[in-house]
Amino acid sequence: MFSILNILFLVNCPDNFPLVFMINSFLFHLQESENNKTYFVKIHAPWEILITYAEVLNIKMPIKENDIPCPVENPLDCIFAPFRLPEIVMHPEPDYFTAPFSKERQELYLIDDENTFFSPSVRNRIVFYILTRCPYGTEEGKRKFGIKRLLNNGTYSAAYPLHDVGILYWKKSNDPKCENERYTLYREWARFPRFYKEQPLDLIRKYYGEKIGIYFAWLGFYTEMLFFAAVVGFICFLYGLFTMNENMSSKEICNPDIGGEIIMCPLCDRKCDYWRLNSTCESSQYSHLFDNVATLFFAIFMGIWVTLFLEFWKRRQARLEYEWDLVDFEEEQQQLQLRPEYEAKCTQKRKNPVTQELEPYLPLTSQAIRFCISGTTVFMIAVIVYRLAVYAAFASLLTPQLATSVTASFLNFVIIMILNFLYERIAIWITDMEIPRTHYEYENRLTMKMFLFQFVNYYSSCFYVAFFKGKFVGYPGSYTYMFNRWRNEECDPAGCLIELTTQLTIVMAGKQIWGNIQEAIVPWICNWWGRRKARSHPENLYSRWEQDHDLQSFGALGLFYEYLEMVIQFGFITLFVASFPLAPLLALMNNILEIRVDSWKLTTQFRRPVAAKAHSIGIWQEILNGMAILSVVTNAFIVAFTSDMIPRLVYYYAYFADPDLPMSGYINNSLSVFQISDFPEKHKPEQNTGKFTSCRYRDYRYPPDHEKQYMHTMQFWHILAAKMAFIIIMEHVVFIVKFFVAWMIPDVPSEVKAKIKREKYLTQRILHEYELNKLKQKLCEGRTCASMEKEVLASEGIVELSEAMEL
Repeated sequence: MFSILNILFLVNCPDNFPLVFMINSFLFHLQESENNKTYFVKIHAPWEILITYAEVLNIKMPIKENDIPCPVENPLDCIFAPFRLPEIVMHPEPDYFTAPFSKERQELYLIDDENTFFSPSVRNRIVFYILTRCPYGTEEGKRKFGIKRLLNNGTYSAAYPLHDVGILYWKKSNDPKCENERYTLYREWARFPRFYKEQPLDLIRKYYGEKIGIYFAWLGFYTEMLFFAAVVGFICFLYGLFTMNENMSSKEICNPDIGGEIIMCPLCDRKCDYWRLNSTCESSQYSHLFDNVATLFFAIFMGIWVTLFLEFWKRRQARLEYEWDLVDFEEEQQQLQLRPEYEAKCTQKRKNPVTQELEPYLPLTSQAIRFCISGTTVFMIAVIVYRLAVYAAFASLLTPQLATSVTASFLNFVIIMILNFLYERIAIWITDMEIPRTHYEYENRLTMKMFLFQFVNYYSSCFYVAFFKGKFVGYPGSYTYMFNRWRNEECDPAGCLIELTTQLTIVMAGKQIWGNIQEAIVPWICNWWGRRKARSHPENLYSRWEQDHDLQSFGALGLFYEYLEMVIQFGFITLFVASFPLAPLLALMNNILEIRVDSWKLTTQFRRPVAAKAHSIGIWQEILNGMAILSVVTNAFIVAFTSDMIPRLVYYYAYFADPDLPMSGYINNSLSVFQISDFPEKHKPEQNTGKFTSCRYRDYRYPPDHEKQYMHTMQFWHILAAKMAFIIIMEHVVFIVKFFVAWMIPDVPSEVKAKIKREKYLTQRILHEYELNKLKQKLCEGRTCASMEKEVLASEGIVELSEAMEL
C-alpha cells in the first residue's frame, strides 16, 4: 500500500532512466524512495505520443533556418558590452522559420535527434496536457478525470517536472548527453553578482516555458524604464533639498517671533490643549522636500512616462511574440480549451459555434446567480478592508498624545499584512463558484478579484490622507464628526502632503522588505528543514526525484503573485508619485533585487513549474492601462488639494504685498481666528495652561468680530476656483500628450510586421514545394521516366502559372 505517490514528468535526459512498460501510451517506472514509504511514478512520453499531441496542440516547430539578415550593429553597442551575456547563453538555439507540426509531414521538419527535437518545456507541457484530461473512473454517472482532481483528493501528493540536476545545481554535469541548463541559468542569471547583466530570456523560455519567460521579460523592461523615472525623481528631490532653506513658510513657522507667538486651537475635544505653531517647525521644513514647484513638473513627467512605458512594452511584446512563435496563439490554445473542472460540473451540453461539437455549458440563469453572489461578496470584503484601513489611518485621533502619523502608518501596514492571508482563499472560492469556462477566463477573473482586494487594502489609507483628511473638518465650535463619534482629523499647518509621504514610504518600503523575506528566506528555511534528514545520505541514495520533491512547490498561483506584487508597486509610483518623487528610485532598487531573488528561488528553491504558453502579460496589461489613466487624475488632485502649491500661488499673485520679502505673511494669511469663548462646553479643553482669548486654525474664514463671522472668505473661493481650474488644465494637457504619444508609437514595429509576413510567405512556399515533391513521387510510381518527366514539367508549369497569377 503506497503512503505517498508522486508523479514526475521525465523531460530531461530520458535515456538515462530505465523504462519498464507502457500503459495508456505512457512509459513509466515505479521507483521506491530511500525511506521505503514514498513511491515515485516517473513518466516519459514516447516519440509517437509527443508528435501526436504536438499536432493536437498546434505547436510550431522549425522547418528552415531563418535567412533574414541580422540588423547592422550599432557602433554604440560597445558601451553596453559589460552588460551583455555570451551569445550561447542569450541565444541557445538558432533562429528558425516554424510551422505547426504535422505527423504526416515529419520529413519536412528539422529533426536531428528525437530526444532533443522537442524542448524540455514543450515535452512537460504535452505530458501535463494529457494527464489533465486522462479519465480514471465515473461517479454518479459523471466522468472523473484529470491529475488535478487526484492531487486535490490526496491520491497523489505532487506532480512536477524534474530539474536538470539535483541539489548540485552549481556544478556542471559531466554527462555530455545531458544539457545542464539549470547550471547555466544559476551561473549567468540567478546569482546576485550578475545583477547588472541582461537576462537570458531565450534560455528562460526554453527551460521554463513562455509564460514565465514573458514575466521576466516584462519585469526587466519595467526595471529599465524605472531608471529614467528614478533619475528625474531624484533630481526633483535634490531641488527641494537645496531650496529648503529658502522656503519662507517654514521660516515663519520656525521663527519664535512669528510661529512661536501663534496659538493654535486644540486638535481634539477635551483631552487636547492649545499649542504653538513653531512646534511643527521640523515637519514644515521636511514638507518642502516634496511640496515645491518640482512636484508639479514630476507629476506631469510621470503621466507621460507611464504612457511611454506601456507603449514601448507593447512593441517589445510584439517582438517576443514573433521570436517565440506566439503569434495567433491566444485564440488557438487559450480561449478554446475547456477547463476539466468546467466539463465535470456542467452536465448540460450544446453545440459550440466555433468547433461545431457538443460541449458542456452553464445556463445563463446559473451564471447570473453566481455572478451576483460573487460580486456581492467582493463588495462586502472591499468595504470591510476599507473600513479597517481608514480606522488604522484614523488611529492617531484615538490617542492623540501618543500616536503620530508614523505609528498610524505602521498600524495600517500590519493590518494590510494580516488581511493578505485571507485573500487567496476568498478569491479562489469566489472564482471556483463562478465555474469559468476556460483556463484563460479563470485566470482573468481571479486576477481581477485579487487586484481589487489588494487595491483597496494597500491604497485606502493613502486615498484617505490625500483626499479626505483635513478636507471636511469644519471649524472650532462646529466640527464635523465621523460616525457621530470621532472628530475628523485636521492636517498639519505644514500640510497633509508630508503625512501622505510618510504613509506611502512605510507601506511601500515595508511591503517590499516583507515580500523579499517571504520570497527568499522563507523557502530557503523550509527547504533546509525538509532536507535535514537527507544530509547523512550520499548522492546516489538521495535520488534526483527525491531532491526535487523536497523543494517548495511553485503552485498554479506562483506567477500570479509575482505580477500582483509588481502591479501594486506600479500603483505606488504612479498614483501618488506627486507626494514622493523618490518612489521610482525605491522601486528601481527593489526590482534590481527582485529579478535576482525571483530567478534564484525559481532555479534553486522551487520545483520546476509545468511549462505554459502565454503571448502577453494578459489582463495585467488592461489593469496597468487603467492605473495609468487614474494616476493622472490622482496626481492632479494631490497637487491641487493635498499640497499647498495652489494656495501659495493665489496668495503670491493676488494677496502678496511686500516685493522685498517673497511670500512673507503667507502663514498668517492662511490661518483663521477663533474666539475661545465661543467654544461649546463639551468641546473645551479640560486644562487650559495659558490665558488666551483666541486661537488660530487652518482655514479661510471671517474673524469673530466680522458680520459674516466664521463664514468662508472670498479668498477661499478664489483658491477653490484655482484648484478646479488647475485640475482641468493639467488633466487635459497630460491626456492630450498621452494620447498623442500613444498614437505616434505603433504597437507592432514595422520590421516585425515584415518578418511575420515573410515567414508566412516562406512557410507557405515550403509547404507548397513539399506537396509538389510528394506529387512527383506519386507520379513516378508505375510510369516510365519519359512520361514521368513530361507529367512533372506539366505540373510545374501549372504551379508557375498559379504563382504568377497570385503575384
